[in-house]
Amino acid sequence: VHNVVNDAVDLLEFRDRVIKASLNYGHLVVSTSLQCYVFSTKNWNTPLIFDLKEGTVSLILQAEKHFLLVDGGGLYLYSYEGRLISSPKFPGMRTDILNAQTVSLSNDTLAVKDKSDEKVIYIFEALSGKPLGDGKPLTHKTEIVEIALDQRGLTSERKIAFIDKNRDLYITSVKRFGKEQKIVKIGAMVQTLAWNDTSNILCGMQDTHFTVWYYPNTVYVDKDLLPKTLYEKDASEFSKNPQIVHFVGNQVTIRRTDGSLIHLNISPYPAILHEYVSASKWEDAVRLCRFVKDQTMWACLAAMAVANKDMATAEIAYASIGEIDKVQYINSIKDLPSKESRMAHILLFSGSTQEAETLLLQAGLVYQAIQVNINLYNWDRALELALKHKTHVDTVLAYRQKFLEDFGKKETNSTFQRYAAGLEVDWNKIKAKIEMEIAREREGAAASPSGRA
Repeated sequence: VHNVVNDAVDLLEFRDRVIKASLNYGHLVVSTSLQCYVFSTKNWNTPLIFDLKEGTVSLILQAEKHFLLVDGGGLYLYSYEGRLISSPKFPGMRTDILNAQTVSLSNDTLAVKDKSDEKVIYIFEALSGKPLGDGKPLTHKTEIVEIALDQRGLTSERKIAFIDKNRDLYITSVKRFGKEQKIVKIGAMVQTLAWNDTSNILCGMQDTHFTVWYYPNTVYVDKDLLPKTLYEKDASEFSKNPQIVHFVGNQVTIRRTDGSLIHLNISPYPAILHEYVSASKWEDAVRLCRFVKDQTMWACLAAMAVANKDMATAEIAYASIGEIDKVQYINSIKDLPSKESRMAHILLFSGSTQEAETLLLQAGLVYQAIQVNINLYNWDRALELALKHKTHVDTVLAYRQKFLEDFGKKETNSTFQRYAAGLEVDWNKIKAKIEMEIAREREGAAASPSGRA
């Protein structure tokens, strides 16, 4: 072991033949034919040693808090103190064919690609070894080639990125309680990928480019912004089919086909931005972006701010990248009377229409839910809500009529024809009703402490 900082050299000798070794997160894990040795990089003299059931360890994966051993008998998750934490199992498990591309480990989650059905990823809680969420595996429409879990952040926000056989890169959340989780494509022609060890930044080889997704979560917040949060570099120097070995700090290690390693540095600023945002230091984040003067950073900050519902920061960030329409929309959100309305419009901003409507209905803001659907030209749903709650049917019909008149079209929807028959549209009456609803919402917000928040 050669310490490049102070040039110290330690020679580690083992009783048996060394089969596998892995150095990461301040620990060296070595498996021999009989035992496993865990060294701390701070002290090479006193390793922690425990016996192995089988001496055929085929894979060692490390996370910050624990490591995974894969041998012929199964998957074993150990703490760095040598304690067996869990041993996850799934039907038809074959450990002999698992490798670093088909198994991924984070502090709280373990993901394993199924071999019998390559469209399936089994996701386990690391500490208990039980399947995560509702127990159903993650299923994709085509065969999956490589998987990777992000390493930082809350368990509830854990993301998994994977490449399918078409070389498309997808990202999705690992927490899935019954509802269908969105699997979103964020890249094409991706050969290899890796998450950063200290922040949720993803890098990959994309066709002829080395690409870094500084904030992949952008795709859930503002899809249009995703291209602005990328860093791309020509990858021709890496020859054909390079593999990303590590992404530690701001350094990416890439192995070329001839076996040589190339080290690539990326900007340290996005990682600092991630740190500030996770600590809710929004002013520092804005200050950093102003200092760096980079559009990519502002785009990342805009997405991060919306994801964390900090609309003041989002407004500054969107203004800095010239997205004036979004700045205006954020301003309109600020003027909404109640907290529920503001939250619903933030969800709408992120494209979560269903969640926004549900939130408004739960808060008893039926008119606002109807109006959201009218604004989205979701006429059938608007009328359905109005009829269900026996309110504002005339409002929906009036807006529908105005919409058709503006476009010079005739009503063809039988439901609307039936309810519009014999109905006189009185805009004064409708406007008075709307004003009354807004006043009622304002009063409700003033009365409740959550509304004032």
